[in-house]
Amino acid sequence: METNRTLGRSGIEVSALGFGCWAIGGEWQSSEGQPLGWGKVDDEESVRAVRRALDLGVTFFDTADVYGTGHSERVLGRALGKRRDDVVLATKWGNVFDEESRTLLGTDDTPAHARRALTASLDRLGTDRIDLYQLHISDADPGRAAELRDTCEQFVREGLIRAYAWSTDDPARAAVFAEGEYCAAVQHALNVMQDAPDLLALCEESDLASINRSPLAMGLLAGKRQGPQDTGDIRSKPPTWLPGFGNGATADPEWLRRIDALKDILTSEGRTLAQGALAWIWARSPRTVPIPGFRSVTQAEQNAGAMEKGPLTADQLTEIDRILGR
Repeated sequence: METNRTLGRSGIEVSALGFGCWAIGGEWQSSEGQPLGWGKVDDEESVRAVRRALDLGVTFFDTADVYGTGHSERVLGRALGKRRDDVVLATKWGNVFDEESRTLLGTDDTPAHARRALTASLDRLGTDRIDLYQLHISDADPGRAAELRDTCEQFVREGLIRAYAWSTDDPARAAVFAEGEYCAAVQHALNVMQDAPDLLALCEESDLASINRSPLAMGLLAGKRQGPQDTGDIRSKPPTWLPGFGNGATADPEWLRRIDALKDILTSEGRTLAQGALAWIWARSPRTVPIPGFRSVTQAEQNAGAMEKGPLTADQLTEIDRILGR
């Protein structure tokens, strides 16, 4: 397949597969004690996995200042080291957190906070610029978002960022950012089980990239049959916005049934289930860039291996829609 895709009208080239760095942030929590990470991590393994991904042609890494309350950015910055210029680096802002206690405290949608957050991210990542800076408050007020869009335009003029985006599942909100000259993408949920036709249409109309979080449905499309046993994992006490998991962290039986029905198509051409799920996303639109998470070298190799197999065919997409009744 084509191994590269473009971040919308920015012209910035990235590998067709990005790596999402939420999981490598390790454990963190809400002020109520709700786990927000993916459980314990081994930082040395995370560093090895990032470097392995680089060797396998992955050039796009997506993190956020709040992942592990700064820890993900620090680990990613260390892993990239002198190879910083070989990659396109995306991070996010909008959340307020305490690094000491690893606790999320709330959100701040002011332009002043955006500048403070950007300065802190540059420092943690050990770089002088962010390639794609993304608003991480999915339901921010559209009026305030227009102000933040102008703030991002100013950051571009100052050379602190190259482009920006909004991480939101609301097409109307994403459209507010899309009006800015240097807006390059929208980050939103997309996987075989959760299509997003309105957002993909917006990306097409506004010449934006579609950066896809939850491409493996929190592990369900990687063959995970049950919830995690680790109490520090967000899936052990799933919040209401996390579909596919019921109470007690068990996978939703209806989701598992549908995934089983798609297994033959997704594992065609010798793909693993996860590689098939990524292949669906690439086939869905030439603008998509899925960003599966990872915590080990093995996961990095499996995810990167999807690029060799390329997208599913149009016929396979039609068949999947038929099976899912779409």
